[in-house]
Amino acid sequence: MKYLYSPLTLTKMTSTNLYHHFHHIDQNLPLLPPAVEWLLPFQEYQEAEPIFQTFLERFYADTTPRTLVLGINPGRFGGGITNVAFTDPQRLEEELGIANPFPKKPELSAQFVYAVIRAYGGPEVFYQRFFLNSVCPLGFVKHGKNYNYYDEKPLQNAVLPLIKTHLEGLIHNCNMRRDRCICLGEGKNADFFQALNAQEGYFEKIISLPHPRFVMQYKRKRMEEYVERYLAALD
Repeated sequence: MKYLYSPLTLTKMTSTNLYHHFHHIDQNLPLLPPAVEWLLPFQEYQEAEPIFQTFLERFYADTTPRTLVLGINPGRFGGGITNVAFTDPQRLEEELGIANPFPKKPELSAQFVYAVIRAYGGPEVFYQRFFLNSVCPLGFVKHGKNYNYYDEKPLQNAVLPLIKTHLEGLIHNCNMRRDRCICLGEGKNADFFQALNAQEGYFEKIISLPHPRFVMQYKRKRMEEYVERYLAALD
């Protein structure tokens, strides 16, 4: 490992640093392969940025170190609209109390994640210890459907500098812990992230869990079992 965890001494609240990080993340983006398009909530929805700022001020107005929980990349019905990871407009309003004008179309991943958050003790308890986000901070669509950064090699190569900038910004500027990181996705996301971590030394340990969408799409009848598995990893 190149680095070991040591808490940062911040002069600003974590909320301020996170806002600054994401305020600039969608600038100077690389060109994408043909037919692949960015999901850029701050550019596409004028409400997204103040909503995200409200979320940060509510849950991150302190300097407590958090453990990162990283998915793949935002989807078009959740973080791709709200910029709050794994949080669709319905969960944003009903679970977090943040009113928003977006259509209340549910997202499968958000349904599972908030089942975990409720079981953990609720948003205030959960967000005091964790920051939910993604390996790639911005999402993609191809032919109108969600697309993952690893779905084709040219896309993965194109966004690799963005991924590195994102992870390094969270670690060095946003008070994220480095003793462990939780990866959501046990297949390609985990493989990519583990390999990158071995190269760059971001975290001492990465714990992989089944992706929320996988659980909801293929293992819904065993949802409670998977919630317990998440709780054990988060503890």
